[in-house]
Amino acid sequence: MPRLTFFIGKGGVGKTTVSSAYALLKARKRPRQSILLLSTDPAHSLADVLQVKLGDRPKRLLSAGRLWARQLDAGTQIKSFLGFEREDILGLLSRGSLFTRDEIEPLLDTTLPGMAEVAALLAIQDLLDSDFDEVVIDTAPMGHALRLFQMPRHFARLLKLLEAAAVRDEVLARHFGGRVAPEPVLDRWSRMIERVHHAFSPEAATLVLVTTPEPFSLNESVRSELVLEDSGSWNWIVKVVLNRVVTRRSRCAHCQRLAHQSRVAYDFLKKHFADAKVFTAEDSGWPILGLASLRHFGSHVWEGRRMRSVVNPPQAAPVKLQPASWPLLLTPLTLTIGKGGVGKTTVSAALAYHHRSQLKDEPVAVCSIDPAPSLDDVFGARVGDILRPVLGDRKLRAAELDAPAQFQQWSGKMRGRLNQALAGDQQGVHVDLSLDRNFLLSLLDVVPPGVDEIFAVFRVLELLETGHRVVIDMAPTGHALEVLRTPTRLLAWAGALLKTLARHRTLPLARDAAVEVAKLSRQMRDLAALLRDRKRCSVIVVTLPEPLPDYETRRLVRLAHGVDAPVAAVFINRVLVESSTKCLRCRYSSQWQAVSMASLRRRLRGAEGYVTREFDAPIAGRRALQGFTQEIWRLA
Repeated sequence: MPRLTFFIGKGGVGKTTVSSAYALLKARKRPRQSILLLSTDPAHSLADVLQVKLGDRPKRLLSAGRLWARQLDAGTQIKSFLGFEREDILGLLSRGSLFTRDEIEPLLDTTLPGMAEVAALLAIQDLLDSDFDEVVIDTAPMGHALRLFQMPRHFARLLKLLEAAAVRDEVLARHFGGRVAPEPVLDRWSRMIERVHHAFSPEAATLVLVTTPEPFSLNESVRSELVLEDSGSWNWIVKVVLNRVVTRRSRCAHCQRLAHQSRVAYDFLKKHFADAKVFTAEDSGWPILGLASLRHFGSHVWEGRRMRSVVNPPQAAPVKLQPASWPLLLTPLTLTIGKGGVGKTTVSAALAYHHRSQLKDEPVAVCSIDPAPSLDDVFGARVGDILRPVLGDRKLRAAELDAPAQFQQWSGKMRGRLNQALAGDQQGVHVDLSLDRNFLLSLLDVVPPGVDEIFAVFRVLELLETGHRVVIDMAPTGHALEVLRTPTRLLAWAGALLKTLARHRTLPLARDAAVEVAKLSRQMRDLAALLRDRKRCSVIVVTLPEPLPDYETRRLVRLAHGVDAPVAAVFINRVLVESSTKCLRCRYSSQWQAVSMASLRRRLRGAEGYVTREFDAPIAGRRALQGFTQEIWRLA
């Protein structure tokens, strides 16, 4: 069984770069071992970092020893899994519930959100039987990576559902004096879950945390460690990589401040991750792209060698910037999306703050549905699941919506109705109802992670009805697009379920469930219409003037148009507007930024292009937000 090495961290900290450099170094130092570099992030950047074309099948990097790379395709992985398990699942569920095979099959074929983590676990489970000696896993940003580590328990609940279905045959057979053969699928799944639990343990896997000196990134690292501990999931971080540190002495005031921030961050990590070894990776001002650069970078990070110089960036004419004013919120609902770590939360808070400062009578709410939110860092105050005023403004409110809690509240209501409708014992005619209750209660436990996020969005719809302007700080790109696709997908799922329930309308339970599903379907239809309405909903993309965010933003703008959510504006964040030409690091950074901004300008597709400058300190609190929103530029 291969050893698993997980690279985790906040979006945008450089997980893909660091994990790729690690894999290349291991391939060089252990030429006889075969290594797979696997990306499980729905918004892959592994191919961008390696500068090679990748798909869902492992591709050997010929100049890198016995190293393969793969970008997981969730849809393909789920389809492959169902292709193998489909008949056993359909047979067991149709025999063990009030639903027939024909009624279950359409529900099984409807793609639901949250499948990225399910697919990742299935792929890892398959790789446990592979010939690879080590699998290096570049995970999704932290909030969704945490879900991956909780997936073994999710599959254990799915096994419980199948066992509840199998109980019907056993109970009915005993009731009439017969016996049933054991179900092979149950034994197979039980062994699979046991193996995955072992694979996700300190004995078989390693957790490597990647972070940067930015306070937001450090704070999220500590919060994520606590979430792992509180949820009972595996947590054994043995290595920490502090990426993008500035250590060289320089007369540049900007770099001096970054160097101080790096020293503070190193001490912070040594204190909070005392049992882990801390590695540092220097930020030299140029991107790490391609196998050769990654090899040098890996030697620098893992062997402590000095960073080597790099060729000059492609030449680009300076991008013309025109002074502008911060835009107001032009629609009732504004969605901010983008690659992790680009500043979505900061821009979301700034848009809301600026709107309130200009229009004193309009209430504004900022809501995060990111599983790893950071609104409390930006506002400098505790932000919880309940909307509360921030920055001393009673009409500026914020909340980090607890999506799982929203779903659990709905699920709890459904459980109460199930218990009332299907009360009974295992005697005589009541046996079917009792078994159906156990099956349906188990079914409520196995809704894929990600469906809960849409229940958080329903709370946002309620806010809109009260007259609030609402800004939603979305999850990083891949999962944000899943939320945008969710209404259409769940409408198909709800339609199939309503047809199924209609066939059982003589049962009070089926009638009650149909009412709930119809209500859910109506909310989905309203949400789908809202997301397509340019007069009521705006999509704002936040990015950085760097090659990797540039590549992802190109794809994001195209995909957003593909799901009928056209982009209204693109914010290019943290631009070195006035950089020192004498500082080598700043000069390299400015040259690469000019290349990226020129590329982004060509791909705006009718959206407004705004530029915000880089600040030496985090944007946190009223004074910082006020300074941040006092200047902005428009791409000419």
